[in-house]
Amino acid sequence: MNASERAKALRAQLNEYSYEYYVLDKPTVSDAVYDGLFRELKAIEAEHPNLIVPDSPTQRVGGVAVDGFEKVAHQTRMLSLNDVFSAEEVQAWLERITKLDDAVSQATFWADIKMDGLACSLIYEDGLLARAVTRGDGFIGEDVTSNVKTIGSVPLALRGDTLCNNGRTEVRGEIVMYKKDFEILNTSLEQAGEKTYANPRNLAAGTIRQLDPSVVAGRKLYFRAYDILRDNSADIQSQAAAYSTMHELGFLVNTGATLLGSYQDIIAFSEQWRDKRHNLPFNTDGLVVKINDRALYERLGVVGKNPRGAIAFKYPAEQATTKLKDIFISIGRTGAATPVAVLDPVVVAGSTVQMATLHNEDEIIRKGILIGDTIIIHKAGDIIPEVVEPIVALRSGSERAFVMPLNCPDCDQPLVKPEGEVVWRCANNSCPARTWRHIQHFASKGALDIDGMGEKNVIALIDAGLISDAADLYGVKKEQLLGLDRFADLSAQNLVDAIAAKKNPPLAKFLFALGIRHVGAQTAIDLANAFRSLDALSAANIEALSAVDGVGEVVAESIAAWFADEENQRLLSKFASHGVVPQELLAPQTGPLTGKSFVITGSLASMSREQAADKIRALGGTFQSSVGKGTTYLVAGGSVGASKLAKAEKFGTEVIDEQKLLAMLD
Repeated sequence: MNASERAKALRAQLNEYSYEYYVLDKPTVSDAVYDGLFRELKAIEAEHPNLIVPDSPTQRVGGVAVDGFEKVAHQTRMLSLNDVFSAEEVQAWLERITKLDDAVSQATFWADIKMDGLACSLIYEDGLLARAVTRGDGFIGEDVTSNVKTIGSVPLALRGDTLCNNGRTEVRGEIVMYKKDFEILNTSLEQAGEKTYANPRNLAAGTIRQLDPSVVAGRKLYFRAYDILRDNSADIQSQAAAYSTMHELGFLVNTGATLLGSYQDIIAFSEQWRDKRHNLPFNTDGLVVKINDRALYERLGVVGKNPRGAIAFKYPAEQATTKLKDIFISIGRTGAATPVAVLDPVVVAGSTVQMATLHNEDEIIRKGILIGDTIIIHKAGDIIPEVVEPIVALRSGSERAFVMPLNCPDCDQPLVKPEGEVVWRCANNSCPARTWRHIQHFASKGALDIDGMGEKNVIALIDAGLISDAADLYGVKKEQLLGLDRFADLSAQNLVDAIAAKKNPPLAKFLFALGIRHVGAQTAIDLANAFRSLDALSAANIEALSAVDGVGEVVAESIAAWFADEENQRLLSKFASHGVVPQELLAPQTGPLTGKSFVITGSLASMSREQAADKIRALGGTFQSSVGKGTTYLVAGGSVGASKLAKAEKFGTEVIDEQKLLAMLD
């Protein structure tokens, strides 16, 4: 596909997305996806100006007004902001506007959270709400007064006896739906068999454009103000004064907004909110920074659709678009053969992504993914990136289907697909890929936590012929390590000492480290509490195993099969020959948290999630990965997951913060 054809395809797809969002009220992709394709089109047009056409999305601000509402012209155009993504781009912005007006060098700045909602203008005549108008295309919006009047945070009459109660006052802001309300409403729509919404912004936009105000009244929306306009601009002389005035008039404004004195303050403010923003009740993808002096702000003027005196500082998007170049198979420690997408490098969630999981063959077929597709990928925080879906309209005809290989790419043994499962597996226990992944798992933080035994050192020891399984770790000598490029005297001694320190591990940790299929950290604890010793567990039959809480028939069969395998028995004998003796439990682990179960959502400031789980279990509590009917507490840390909060509300689970958890652990 040449530049002309690609530009044409991108224009058609972007216009379709705009139509879905602005006209049909049924957006199918996130803003990050739209922005990624928009930037690609903009880059093509910059390189080939002759390809620019009047109907290109780059030539207009927004969509068209909905026919169901009266169209209203804005008295003052509702502009969008120029996006910046780094400290260097902030510096470049300041240098540009300082050249235009030297007063910028002495200016202060007003910074606020950029809300992810529906932009709306509220017009008051002599203090009474006269009209509410959506942004529309920036010049003409939609009259949604009847719907907006149902929002409790919108004052029908301005509070206080101020000059704003005389003449025309326009307050601009965002109509947002809070994350917790979004989850609750989406759950109810799903239960009713209705179509759910992709995110709170789409739901807020779809709600405010309902023709029946009673539907709007039944949904929780909030109007949060960010600007106020008067016919006489001298009435409000700074952005800080605007926020103070809006608060006095009875509007919700962001309390985190603040006055900044320099470039360094702007960068510090952006770092402060990088993680903290996830704890806000509404979604946000960045900050807004404006020149505080409104007279200077106006003097700087507008270029295109953007005011020169303001920027939107965007945090890395969690979604992006890129090309899927190829698919290869990765073999995991249990033999699972996972298709992995090879991508054109793209920055998403702050890091460059070149590979993403495709989970399994059935998932590729279900999503209709072809090699060569332009795809949407998603990555939140440290989560492994995954392919969301292909953009079918951008196909050129050169794409091809993925064919699952018949043999393992590492050992060439046949792949098998057990009946009733979706995952293909390598059944060869001696497969090189399975070996190093199993050893890495054995030494990982969640298992035996052997310091210094990361992926690269595991592979180095395997390649040198020093180890072939996890038990061999305990026979590695310092002198052998010194023969490898990766080790000096101190690092070799530290690794030998770290391995030796794990010769008497807790039984539950050892069971989890063995990598028995279906035996996670909590199941390993349940087994340790039930059988007390490795010998007793290895001798247990399926009936005895199934009697343990949380161990069903499938898990019991997997455990029994593992201990019955001759290779695994040889592995256990090798552990014993090296003096590895898991600790026996004299009594089931109990404590002040016995009978209480915990789920953690988001990040903790005081410790890792694994450390918190260990402390909870040490006090007799149960650590779970997801909220269920029996979950006692949901611990809400930073970057809180909205879906878990919704489940907690559904099941009546108590939500606590990190400080309350720490008090319990004390």
